[in-house]
Amino acid sequence: MEEVLLRLITFLEEWEVRVFIILSLALQILLIMLGNRRKYVCKLWIRIILWCAYLLADWVAVVSLGITSKNTLDACHKRIKVEPGIELRWFWAQFFVLHLGGPDTITAYSLEDNELWLRHLVGMVIQTGLASYVLLVALRSSNWLPSLSVLIFIAGAIKYGERLYTLRAANSEHFRDSMLPEPDPGPNYAKFMEEYTMKEAEGYEVGVDEVIEIPVLAQHDFPDKPGIHEAYDLFLTFKRLFADAILSFQDRDSSRSYFQNLSGEQAFDVVEIELGFMFDELYTKASVVYNLWGCILRMITFSFTLFAWMAFLFVCEKGKYKQLDLVITHLLLGVAICLEIYAVFVLVNSDWTCRLIKRGKMIQWLQQPKKKRWSEKMSQHNLLDLCVWDKSALLFFPRSITKAAKIDHYLEKHWHKSFVDVSIDLKNLIFIELKKYTTASDPAAMWSRKGSFTLGKYPFLSLDGIQEREFDQGILLWHIATDICYTLTPPKERIPTADHSKHISDYMLYLLMVCPFMLPIGIGMIRLRDTCAEAKEFFRERATVIASSKVEACNKLLEVSTRVPPGKVKGDRSKSVLFDACKLAKSLLKAQMWNVVSSVWVEMLAHAATHCGGRHHAHQLRKGGELLSHVWLLMAHLGITEQFQISQGHARAKIRSC
Repeated sequence: MEEVLLRLITFLEEWEVRVFIILSLALQILLIMLGNRRKYVCKLWIRIILWCAYLLADWVAVVSLGITSKNTLDACHKRIKVEPGIELRWFWAQFFVLHLGGPDTITAYSLEDNELWLRHLVGMVIQTGLASYVLLVALRSSNWLPSLSVLIFIAGAIKYGERLYTLRAANSEHFRDSMLPEPDPGPNYAKFMEEYTMKEAEGYEVGVDEVIEIPVLAQHDFPDKPGIHEAYDLFLTFKRLFADAILSFQDRDSSRSYFQNLSGEQAFDVVEIELGFMFDELYTKASVVYNLWGCILRMITFSFTLFAWMAFLFVCEKGKYKQLDLVITHLLLGVAICLEIYAVFVLVNSDWTCRLIKRGKMIQWLQQPKKKRWSEKMSQHNLLDLCVWDKSALLFFPRSITKAAKIDHYLEKHWHKSFVDVSIDLKNLIFIELKKYTTASDPAAMWSRKGSFTLGKYPFLSLDGIQEREFDQGILLWHIATDICYTLTPPKERIPTADHSKHISDYMLYLLMVCPFMLPIGIGMIRLRDTCAEAKEFFRERATVIASSKVEACNKLLEVSTRVPPGKVKGDRSKSVLFDACKLAKSLLKAQMWNVVSSVWVEMLAHAATHCGGRHHAHQLRKGGELLSHVWLLMAHLGITEQFQISQGHARAKIRSC
């Protein structure tokens, strides 16, 4: 047994650093390839892989540096002769600093990582200290490797510093402070009053006139196809919304005048470019890389790494090293160069670089195939599908096991989730509905009615005070009613607004189930669970009749008489709205008013968007983006939000004497 343990220890001492360095390389490749793709991929698999790679990358580098520094310290204490293999490991140690700097495409996996920038600062001090200790020991040898290690160490320190600076800049406190204007003390009040008192003492009849300065609004030159230049200008102003800051009425009027001349597709294109800029600023090294200093630092890291590789190829004596160690060293240097080249390719093809192109050439650039900037998909959840068909039964684990493991609700959320494309027609529908209210005296107030503004135009609909319902209750009511009407409408009779209503309805239920933090505060989860429980019990009692047919399920629901309000029967014990929704569905089926339903859903979507904080919208950018975030920013551009500081303009006082 002792001999086996000794062999295992010997094996680990010989192979642990080799395994860690190869693993670190693989993780760096994963991070740089997938870091930007999560901006437009909404699937769960990419987040799981990226999360594991993000956590493992730092851990592997830290552990490897610790092992190398410990081995170096032991060698110094024992004063043993330095072996060629140890020299190469000292060289490899500097690459862990390079890897800790991370690729340009991802600095933070989530916003919470930006808040921990001080922890990363401490980590940087410790890890660069370990690497510099190994480097100082290596400098005692008389070959070229220590000199090359210095180059890699400098490149790694630069990258690590870039990552730390980016994390600090994206931290909520510094992000907000960076957008605050310079302190403005205003006109000199003391001097003004001295002059006022002096003239009054001289016997003049003194008065004060208020002079209103009307600001000059920016005049936009509308191109045939607006794009990156306009989006970047708007981004510089409206990114304050992500810090829950207030915009001026000049910002509102200027932006509104621009968007009024766009189509729905063009407006959403501008918004998605802005959100792309926001993603880059919060989750990548964009704030460091896309400027003159960033280009200079990138040239330094690239040239230092390339020079180190060339010197190792043609200058260093390689005969004394093992062939496997040489292969690993060339792999380290080669992959580092390839990652630098890929980073330059990403930099050149990014929107940040495109904005520097002249506007005449920009139109030609935009006529190229459209670049994906977000997933352009809506997640879908359907309550009746969840209750009629239990997809979780298809899993390998029985429900009793998943329930005991407390993962049944998690599986229910993600196993039943599907995706649909956000079509151009849907974008146009949303944009047209939003534009209707830009001429109102108080556009923001329109969206506090949660759908009642549209319903107020149709008093003949018997909806029994549905306008006064709480928002989460309204989502469930309209979702079930919309689903019943859509299911019972023959496919040939479904107009486009019916499809749009269905998709927004399922999307709002997804938000209620999976992202309740993006909706106004309420008891939505309690209502949802109670409604699901009642629906499952209803369908379970009629399982032989329904036979997994959704049409039959909807017909059975409508067969239940609702002459007595469900609330009188249930009281306050259950929050279920199942049969209230059935009553609403009966009224809608009589009218067949899909245009009304679609308007109600757009109004509810807009209400949810305005009540979601900017931080939550920023949080969802790393998951492929949300339609709700695009609607929120579009509403801000149209002035349909409460985040404007409305005033009459700038004013200054003037002394009048006679």
